[in-house]
Amino acid sequence: MLTVFDSATIAARDRLEAWRNVTAASLISTVLDIPDPEVFTARLRAMPLGKAQISSMTYTSLFSRRSPREIRRSDPEYVQIALTRAGRQGIEQNNASALLGPGGLVVYDSSMPFEAVVDSGTSAVDMVQLQFPRKLVPLPARQVADLCAVPLPGTEGVGRVLAAFLTAVADGHACCTARDAQRLETIAVDLTTAVLAHHLDRDNPPLRSHTHVLYLRIIAFVEEHLHHPELRPATIAAAHRISPRYLHRIFQQHHPVSVAAHIRTRRLDRACRDLADPCLDHVTIAAIARRWGFSRPADFSRAFHRHTGIPPRDYRNGRLEEAQSVGGPATD
Repeated sequence: MLTVFDSATIAARDRLEAWRNVTAASLISTVLDIPDPEVFTARLRAMPLGKAQISSMTYTSLFSRRSPREIRRSDPEYVQIALTRAGRQGIEQNNASALLGPGGLVVYDSSMPFEAVVDSGTSAVDMVQLQFPRKLVPLPARQVADLCAVPLPGTEGVGRVLAAFLTAVADGHACCTARDAQRLETIAVDLTTAVLAHHLDRDNPPLRSHTHVLYLRIIAFVEEHLHHPELRPATIAAAHRISPRYLHRIFQQHHPVSVAAHIRTRRLDRACRDLADPCLDHVTIAAIARRWGFSRPADFSRAFHRHTGIPPRDYRNGRLEEAQSVGGPATD
């Protein structure tokens, strides 16, 4: 990982402003208050993973607030997941709050106001944070919002798997190439989605909301079968022994777009990942389109252009050039 900030290299009087600037540039902008700037210490290391980023941070007491004004000024529309490794910190967002100790996970959203506080005395909090565009999560934003600032265990179940991954990447000193970073982005998003889906499923058991659980199963089924050209609403309904009409009704209740639109979006997202992968630069765009259910190249090109704003070839060339420019060993 690359060291972005180390307070030991900065005069005490300049640390607050420097920390504010570096967190705004590397994470998201917030309003910061530090009780005692003279003893404040902080360090931030970051590793880009495609569109995602894993950051390892240590810092002493501070208060952080993301206000509506900050959101209007700049909002990357990130989902952020924090793992506390040492110390204690609290966060409030969306009418929920969490006080996290070692092993605690919490999700928050850059598009909603939040407040976070660390009262560590002279000892520093140690945390790892993952962030990536919210649109990469194949779950409705309003459902993800329900889990914001809700304490999630990182010491058991799927949370433990995500925590172990974050820790391994944050502590890894091996070289990470641009190709590695692209693969790790996929793993990071998939593990986060698994954790979110697990807790949404747990909090909505069949006796309380059978349609919600069925919806989550349908979403998982779609993800598993995206590469099948025959995947369409009728086949999804048949696989779950429900009528197509009932399938569409479930989606209307839980998702902002139709079943067909969701399938198309997720296929295009996977095509984006393949086009950005240097390991697949020998695979034709038409082959990648077929892999994700687009049998007609012209149809894929039009859909891709609407989805990303640029043609598939331009997207591939731009992402491959970006990967080559940041390739090579990571530094500590």
